[in-house]
Amino acid sequence: MFWTVSGLVMVAKPIEEVRGEDLIAAPKPFSVGASLVAPKVEGRPILSVALEPRADGPRWEIDFGDGEKRLADPATGQLLPPLGAADASRELMARYTGTAQVAGVKRIDADSPPLELRRAMNGWVVRMTDNTHFYIDGGSGDIIARRTAWWRIYDFMWGLHIMDLQGREDTHNPWVVSFGALSLGMVLLALVLLPLTIRRKNGKNGNGRNGNGKSSAPAK
Repeated sequence: MFWTVSGLVMVAKPIEEVRGEDLIAAPKPFSVGASLVAPKVEGRPILSVALEPRADGPRWEIDFGDGEKRLADPATGQLLPPLGAADASRELMARYTGTAQVAGVKRIDADSPPLELRRAMNGWVVRMTDNTHFYIDGGSGDIIARRTAWWRIYDFMWGLHIMDLQGREDTHNPWVVSFGALSLGMVLLALVLLPLTIRRKNGKNGNGRNGNGKSSAPAK
């Protein structure tokens, strides 16, 4: 029953709607000045540098070797401070296409990320009035994840489906393997018992009846 109901819920809506893919617009093309100043990384090892659109214009997005991401001003090359709550809200609303309003902004620490995020991140969660959550990286301003109200229902049903309500990622745990084997055994047993039950029922209904289907009185 859990598998049937959870599977039905998970296919009740298109996955794009569950993920809220229509709530964030693609970045718009942008123009830059004649000269760009390389970001000043102070000798730190970097993995990549890219010029990305942000609410206040194009910014260098720097991915450092230690996992930190930061923004830099392309006009001066100076690193910009991490985003505050108002900055995170502004980055979201610059690309938000829905009709809800910002209900609150809360800090997210890498040491204690919420279950629905599924990753460590230093940044912000912007909660909308329709209970949709957007996770904004505090260093780069990237919209890391979006979690609609239906996504959370879907996620709970997914946890039931794989029988992992704590992490909701382990699809090969003893519970799901055991119940899968048990369910298969029950189905096979039903396939064997059902024909036998029907045959026995038909046999009982046929006892004591003549060819016309009427009961025959015993001879005296």
